[in-house]
Amino acid sequence: MAIIGVMGAEAGTGVGPLLRGWRERRQLSQLQLALQADSSTRHISFIENGRSRPSQEMVLRLAEHLDVPVRERNSLLLAAGYAPHYPETPLDDPAMDALRGGVERLLAAHDPYPALVVDGTFRVLAANRSLGLLLTGVAPHLLEPPLNAMRITLHPEGVAPRIVNFRQWRRHLLERMEHQISLVRSEPLRRLFEEVSAYPEPESALQEPEEDITELFPFALPLRIAYEGRVLSFLSTIATFNTPMDVTVSELAMETFLPADAETVAFLQAALNP
Repeated sequence: MAIIGVMGAEAGTGVGPLLRGWRERRQLSQLQLALQADSSTRHISFIENGRSRPSQEMVLRLAEHLDVPVRERNSLLLAAGYAPHYPETPLDDPAMDALRGGVERLLAAHDPYPALVVDGTFRVLAANRSLGLLLTGVAPHLLEPPLNAMRITLHPEGVAPRIVNFRQWRRHLLERMEHQISLVRSEPLRRLFEEVSAYPEPESALQEPEEDITELFPFALPLRIAYEGRVLSFLSTIATFNTPMDVTVSELAMETFLPADAETVAFLQAALNP
């Protein structure tokens, strides 16, 4: 699987080449961007060529229409000679008490079904008690902080040996990572992709034929995990915050695992709500 290349204009250090790179990545012409941003093709061209220095307002406006991630909007401002606009507040900062409390309540409310919160590099920031069911048998070194959801899932000493449809789920996760890399400029995420995509398949995946589950689950690909002689089936959903005004918040994602069949519902309710 070939990873999507980094932005072509990344070698440029000024705001012009960076904006041009984002425009090309979004597959917009200068005219299209100018119309969206209420500007002119000539002005966009001058900015990209370094002949005109955009105002702070223009940088933010172009970044918004180019759907530039919040962290990278700050980088654009710095490249244009302005101070960052968006703060990056640690999740454990007192200013984040309300957000953190809300997230914790959402995680608890999702019990008895597994749920976790990750950042932009899939580092696990919080989880509910039900997630422990998925981590049975994971090697201790993978559970040492900072936990990483992709490493834990795809490592041959992680959850991988218990995933019944491992090759399908691995393909899904790597495609998800590739899509995210295509949207953001993240060297840590690129390195993580290279690491986990190089993991060898567990022996269970090599020895068993890939299961065709399209008839059982025609609506979405489930995660199927062997647990104590049974197979638990889950559908994964991902939620993010709308219109984030902080770098940390912009990169948070809550992943929840919904039971994909009645057997999984019955088992989880009995196991975690005795």
